[in-house]
Amino acid sequence: MALRAENLSRQYFRRTAQANCFYAVKDVSLALNSGEVTVLMGRSGSGKTTLLHMLSGLLTPTEGKVWLGDTDVYGLNDKALSRLRNEKLGVIPQGRSAIDTLTALENILLPAQLAGKAGDIEAARRWMAALGIEHLSDAMPAELSGGELRRMAIARALAQAPEVILADEPTGDLDDENTERVLTVLRDAAKSDGRAVLIVSHDSEAARYADHVYRMDGGELGEKHIPL
Repeated sequence: MALRAENLSRQYFRRTAQANCFYAVKDVSLALNSGEVTVLMGRSGSGKTTLLHMLSGLLTPTEGKVWLGDTDVYGLNDKALSRLRNEKLGVIPQGRSAIDTLTALENILLPAQLAGKAGDIEAARRWMAALGIEHLSDAMPAELSGGELRRMAIARALAQAPEVILADEPTGDLDDENTERVLTVLRDAAKSDGRAVLIVSHDSEAARYADHVYRMDGGELGEKHIPL
């Protein structure tokens, strides 16, 4: 088991006529296993991205714990948590995440360089080729389409060889051909490389590539579904 959440909740407060609060995520327990793809589906506002942010060490839960192996993620200090995120977790964000002054290849190598490493150029180029963007190594972000930027972000996460890949709507900007390409690459990262992969998606196509499919509603995790 690579990553697990135990009774994870995130509560927010609203300032209204009477102070009240609500749960964006409520009492979620979930295990992500090495070599498996888990797909989390649900409508916008159901808590999927909030849960992913807590699993990735980016958002401190109100209640519960996140474990990466035997490590209590939120028991780490800021420096140790940053190192763990850099070395062990590959996060593919939903929004734009490119540095405009760096080429596509430089963007992909940046996390390694921030950790004081040279970066694996061969691995970066291999993932770019798998995602169909190998010809864009020297292109600047302003020259790339939304779908190309999304695939660059995916290559950046994979090039770090993380234990866990957390992908937030990785096919959101893609046509059918590239949706299939990305989902195949993420599945191969699990099956061939032994990564634990979580895909948060509205796209029902993602379920075809999953070992486990869950649906989230109102911040709560529903029963496991059988993949299509």
